[in-house]
Amino acid sequence: MEEKKREENIEEKKAEQNLQQNIEEEKTEEQEEKVEKMLREQAEGIAVPDSLLPEEIEKRLMEQKKLKKKKMRQRIFTAAAAACLCLAVGIPGYMMLTEQGREQTGGGPEEAVSESASGSSADTASETARESLLATAEDYDEIYKYVQAETEYWNDSSYGAEESALDGAGSADSSSAPSYDAAAASGARNTSGAASGAEYSDTNVREEGVGEGDIVKTDGKNIYIVSGAQIHIVGTDKAEMEHLAQIEVEEGGDLSEVYAQDGALVVVYTKTEYNDGETGYDGYYRQYTCADIYDVSSPEDPEKIGAISQSGYFNTMRIRDGYVYILSSFYADSAAARDDQAAYIPEVQGKLIAADSIYMPQSRMGSSYTVISSFALDDPEGRTDSKAVFGNTGICYVSTENIYVTEAIYGESDSSVSQTSIRKVAYGDGKLEGVGQTKVEGILNDSFSIDEYEGNLRLVATITETKEQNDGSTSIFGQEQTESNSLYVLDEDLEMIGEIPDLAEDESVYSARFMGDTGYFVTFRQVDPLFSVDLSDPENPKILGELKIPGFSDYLHPYGDGLLLGIGMDVDESGTTTEGAKLSMFDISDPSDVKEMHKYVLEGMYSTDVYDYRSVFVDVEKNLFGFSAYGDSQRYYIFSYDEDDGFQMEFERVLGTYGGTRGMYIGELFYLVSGNTVEAYTLDGFEKVDDIVL
Repeated sequence: MEEKKREENIEEKKAEQNLQQNIEEEKTEEQEEKVEKMLREQAEGIAVPDSLLPEEIEKRLMEQKKLKKKKMRQRIFTAAAAACLCLAVGIPGYMMLTEQGREQTGGGPEEAVSESASGSSADTASETARESLLATAEDYDEIYKYVQAETEYWNDSSYGAEESALDGAGSADSSSAPSYDAAAASGARNTSGAASGAEYSDTNVREEGVGEGDIVKTDGKNIYIVSGAQIHIVGTDKAEMEHLAQIEVEEGGDLSEVYAQDGALVVVYTKTEYNDGETGYDGYYRQYTCADIYDVSSPEDPEKIGAISQSGYFNTMRIRDGYVYILSSFYADSAAARDDQAAYIPEVQGKLIAADSIYMPQSRMGSSYTVISSFALDDPEGRTDSKAVFGNTGICYVSTENIYVTEAIYGESDSSVSQTSIRKVAYGDGKLEGVGQTKVEGILNDSFSIDEYEGNLRLVATITETKEQNDGSTSIFGQEQTESNSLYVLDEDLEMIGEIPDLAEDESVYSARFMGDTGYFVTFRQVDPLFSVDLSDPENPKILGELKIPGFSDYLHPYGDGLLLGIGMDVDESGTTTEGAKLSMFDISDPSDVKEMHKYVLEGMYSTDVYDYRSVFVDVEKNLFGFSAYGDSQRYYIFSYDEDDGFQMEFERVLGTYGGTRGMYIGELFYLVSGNTVEAYTLDGFEKVDDIVL
């Protein structure tokens, strides 16, 4: 026993020394001494279990590397030292927690770790698969320990960053995930909601068949406009527009967007509440995302028929088959007492989300959630379902069947490259069910960089790699960083089945568009390479072509057979001087030989509003598209396109305000909404026929 104890103490000291080496690379001398003193005082007399000895951790990590088939540029002893740090400073939530561990022990993180650690003969492949599951919490106490673990880590270690998302990129068992039939896509053109039967344009959405809210919406008869803390309803079915009514949210509400369908109007805003606390000195703020539902079948007299609230700031909203899905970001109060559950457990309709509806992170700590709730438009207060997922809310992509919540990850201990964690939640008929999660190298540019098609997930990401210095150090400051890009194909279980690595070194993805079996993405540093990718064989994606031209496209949009519209900026050959906003029309009839057929430069414009794709008006059948550009003023443009003559400017309007402009048509009129003004123009010739100031 004495010999074994001496060996354990030796290994513990080795781990401490390796930890100290990392600290010396990343912190000042004062911070180093603080952490060293803390470790030596608190680690004294603590024996390290065999399963956490450096050689055992190294063995497991090496096995996982083979299974994941990914580059792991990590230093094994860093992980070993971190494990010893967990023991020394008393962070039970640091330990690996799996669904199987909870089932075996019936306890919290400590018991689960003990069982998992001692079971060194367990099949590693099975362990990797478990790591990719979205496991639910056992109870609120378990969640509280996770929140406290993160707080203790930051308070005690004072440096670095432990994993804020899952660890592992294995496959998830999705056999229990619901399967739903996709409804017909609605496109950007709509007639079903117009009482008069007039054709009208809908919001430019990310995914056909999945509705989205916006600051301006129409049902083909009325226009609903977010303006400050009010929603204005403007009637358009008479010769002149009329202001029919206005809706005000409760005091302190920060309006986000609205959605109109079938006589119902959904108004979404974030509300902040302040509580004085027990003593008057311990007050706190809490945020709630609220959705008020109005019956606007009589638009002159809108009637509130329901209200939904959930914890956190509003993130986004989607509508599918008569159900509304709302996503918000909730941050747990790490200073809260254990019995103040509303401070660290999200609520929906004033009730805490059940523990078995909260999906836990695969890291051993956490402090934020993505809250997802659903309700039916025809029964708004009959809440259908709600779930919460630990992890910061980043880019959210919603296909016709699944919600993907992504999170950008920088500076993790197990990788020298930037990463993105992906969490998949299936949805349909208002029901939500977690499917799995994974992690890939690189960061997504926007929601167009990720796309679901025939059950597979395709994505393109920019990878920032931190290079080691010649002396082997990876100090936070003065690191050498390089960029490249990779395209991935994941199956329905989020297992990687195809990849094209190391694309466009030292460049970043600026825009992307996946169109059936072909994908297109633009990277930029000095020139604008437009890549075309063959995805017909998901397990063997291939680059078909690469077109290099000056400038870059921020936004890509299909524009009829064999055409792809690009909106971005024109840049000189040095890649440093902006010449103006640029329109490009690409011939993609032969994806292996993409050509820029025409371009048009709006000189003096230094940016456009296409970063919010909903602000772009596109109707391919009418051969019209519109957007705002910024120079010495904001201007709204409408263009058409001719294969012989190129781009033709049909309309230009100097606007009196910046931002928040939308264009749409109803029947034969085009409506331009900017600030508190609505102007009507003929679609044929764009002659002004009416305006109204709200």
